[in-house]
Amino acid sequence: MVIAPDPRHDTRNPGIDLLRGLAIVLVVFNHLGLRIPLKQTALADVLPAWFLSRLNYNGYEAVFVFFVISGFLIAGNALRRWGGLERIDMRTFYARRFARIVPCLLALVGLLSVLHLLAVPDYTISRPGQSLPGAIWSAIGLHLNWYEGRTGYLPGNWDVLWSLSIEEVFYIGFPLVCLLTRRRWVLVPLLALLALSMPWTHAALSGNEIWQEKAYLPGMSAIAIGVLGALLAARAATLAPRTVRLLGWLGAIGLTAATIDGAVMWQQLRDGYMLLLALSALCLLLACEQRQRRGPWQAWHGLDWLRSWGRLSYEVYLSHMFVVFAVVRLFKLAGGDMRLGFLWYLLTLPLCWLLGAMVERWLSAPCERWLRARLSGARDKSRVLTTSVAD
Repeated sequence: MVIAPDPRHDTRNPGIDLLRGLAIVLVVFNHLGLRIPLKQTALADVLPAWFLSRLNYNGYEAVFVFFVISGFLIAGNALRRWGGLERIDMRTFYARRFARIVPCLLALVGLLSVLHLLAVPDYTISRPGQSLPGAIWSAIGLHLNWYEGRTGYLPGNWDVLWSLSIEEVFYIGFPLVCLLTRRRWVLVPLLALLALSMPWTHAALSGNEIWQEKAYLPGMSAIAIGVLGALLAARAATLAPRTVRLLGWLGAIGLTAATIDGAVMWQQLRDGYMLLLALSALCLLLACEQRQRRGPWQAWHGLDWLRSWGRLSYEVYLSHMFVVFAVVRLFKLAGGDMRLGFLWYLLTLPLCWLLGAMVERWLSAPCERWLRARLSGARDKSRVLTTSVAD
């Protein structure tokens, strides 16, 4: 099936940006909450401790939401660009991934290397079995998750790169698998097998906490769910508004249950809990995709700030630990009054957004445009300046 280009996809989908924005805010809350827990602040006088804990400890779940979104968007863009996954132009596909990922990655690794050499606290690699060359090679070679599973956690700014290792290894193999299988009836069962394997691959690694959390296969399962969703969205006709609302509610309820009441969900589903999370995110993505087909939309203007986080999610994800470490240092210098700790969140969030916006404006966006224009060739030049989403 060849999919004709749809001009409505030349604009961003505000619902997907909103979901990405929520996910990146949860990541920031997680990394700040490990150091200034909300349940130890004055907020615990008015809000339940379990609720404050869930606000702080959903960063891992948020990354899996990112995995699903990534698979959905990149596969969906490939379907619209080439008409079918079996028609992917490998040169253009890899060029687009390289242009999007590598400039910020190299800049981050370079800066972290300098900070380590200067022995700056919070940035110095000091665990036995770890070294700066090892960290650099694991980050650039896309196996930082494996490196941490073998040697222990790296400092926070390095640690965030574990998810990038999983995602980009998937996308190195993705076009090859699509071109080799050539038929959707072959590709879809392989993706479905990978997607449904998540509970078992996650449970099989219970002997190593770090590796269980950051292993390749569970993360790739979430990406595969997103790819399957993109294939389904491409084939599905425009659904009735009632069906779209049902998808949205199912996704919202499932995502809320998995994040706000995760302990109960874990007791009921064990490792299947992460599969519920991924499928719930997919329901929301399908609902947003269906809504976009009815024309450009801009819902919930009061949440524009959160959508802006979604547009900057990659830049904020790579840079936010600089802000977290700085704010925690200031918090301790100011006396470390944990009762007032929640106020430091009000400082951290805008600073994370501002740093992400600066990185996007002066590094990632110009480098991405420059690299795409030179690496993709004439076949992709018309798409260098405008894309349907920030893939």
